[in-house]
Amino acid sequence: MKKSDIGVCIVMYGVCAFFLYMTLQLPKAAQIYPLCVIALLAGLTTLHAVNMIIGAFRTGITDGLENFKDFLPSQFVSIFLMILIYIALMPYIGFYASSVLFMTASLLFLKVKIWQIVLSETAIFVLVYCAFTLFLEVRLPSGTVWGF
Repeated sequence: MKKSDIGVCIVMYGVCAFFLYMTLQLPKAAQIYPLCVIALLAGLTTLHAVNMIIGAFRTGITDGLENFKDFLPSQFVSIFLMILIYIALMPYIGFYASSVLFMTASLLFLKVKIWQIVLSETAIFVLVYCAFTLFLEVRLPSGTVWGF
């Protein structure tokens, strides 16, 4: 068991509690699907916690920081700033345009090959379009700049 995994479980239970609180504010008819997702997330987090406890008895407790030995703070901060810019741009230029900019900028920053970027973006946008626009009929933000 890694000490860092304890924090992950605590955060995930916090996320479940937050979304449970928000879901209970919805009308009863709209609560079914979110409650199922929350229950699934809580169940998986519990399975992970049980697995951690079993691992602690078998192998002991480790620090868990060895996974971060190659951590680059500048890379983390850069991607975090890109995420903030992505969130800020979405209401103005829309979901698809801001997502293309974000994905392209972040993948180029992480030195991903151009053909992999194009393939990734194409696959993601086909899946998002089919799932949200066609299947679920959800309107994604189109942006105020385009006047839609």
